Amino acid sequence: MSDTTLVLLGAGSSSRFGANVKKQWIYTDENPLWLYVAEHFESSAIFKKIIIVSSSEEIAAMKNFASYIYVEGGNSRQASLSNALEHVSSKYVLVSDIARCCIPSEMITRILGAKQEAACIVPVLAVSDTLYHNNQPINREEVKIIQTPQLSRTELLKEALQTETLFTDDSSAIASLGEKVHFVEGSVKAHKLTTREDLQKVTCLKSPSTKTLTGFGIDIHPFEKGKPMYLCGVAIDVDYGFKAHSDGDVAIHALIDALLGAAGMGDIGEIYPDTEETYAGADSKMLLSDTVKRIKSFGFEIGNIDITIMAQAPKLLPYKEEMKKTLASLLGIRQNFVNIKATTAEKLGFVGRKEGVTVHAVANLTYLNWKNI
Repeated sequence: MSDTTLVLLGAGSSSRFGANVKKQWIYTDENPLWLYVAEHFESSAIFKKIIIVSSSEEIAAMKNFASYIYVEGGNSRQASLSNALEHVSSKYVLVSDIARCCIPSEMITRILGAKQEAACIVPVLAVSDTLYHNNQPINREEVKIIQTPQLSRTELLKEALQTETLFTDDSSAIASLGEKVHFVEGSVKAHKLTTREDLQKVTCLKSPSTKTLTGFGIDIHPFEKGKPMYLCGVAIDVDYGFKAHSDGDVAIHALIDALLGAAGMGDIGEIYPDTEETYAGADSKMLLSDTVKRIKSFGFEIGNIDITIMAQAPKLLPYKEEMKKTLASLLGIRQNFVNIKATTAEKLGFVGRKEGVTVHAVANLTYLNWKNI
């Protein structure tokens, strides 16, 4: 049985990455970055547990990929690590950042192999450039570039983090206790992905898969007198609308389900539940905009959509062009990638009796090609 737990930190907002996608969700082939990193560690060493630290929203999506232990992060790296350590009972803990995604296996082996040397084992790089501090040159032989992963004795790291002082890494926290820190050789390949420019330096990553992911959505709503009607975000000139918790835009609801289905992210009821007062009378266009933002942050691009509206009434032909324009704008795609079909139910069933409308939607997604951002 291994005496080491792996903790991978990825609860940051990726604000310095400067793109719509969160860096932990760029894809290498068909794997999001966080999963690629976790599986690489798993293939390089044996761990008692593997803990992934992220936001609650991301954890819900991560659970679809693999059965690791998932822990919600805090408002700082230190708070996130402290949350993870509550789940660590092994003698040692190896902590790394998901953003440091190209760590060679031999570097992991060097760190784990030195666990008896000190309370914290740290990979480092020598500095080759001339350095100045306060306008004075300093001896670069006395300076080191600190990397992760870092291996610590679990109880000491827990103790070290019980302070208001914020440490930038584990070795600083361990050193604050007066404990010994041991350095091992790091690797220039273990570059941390912080900004988009760093994508050129993480050479282990493959291009994302070109696979198309397809989702299907369906929604049904009965009519309600005296309520405004919206379909595909467009106001329809009739004296009745849809009975619903939100504004009842049945077409947008079906489309949201199709988008979430293609992304493997559940359904509209999970993300915008009709039991929450927040969404009472909600503008469905806002829900769609939020869904699009969410999908893009998780590494997807929208390809095309196809919607079929089955309605005996009202007549929708006069509104179709405006519907296409509205949806294209909300989705961030060209109009020609939005197709809307309207048909009747030949007077059959509840639709044929003019009691309501049903909508079917299909959406296609692809993985964001991060090499172009």
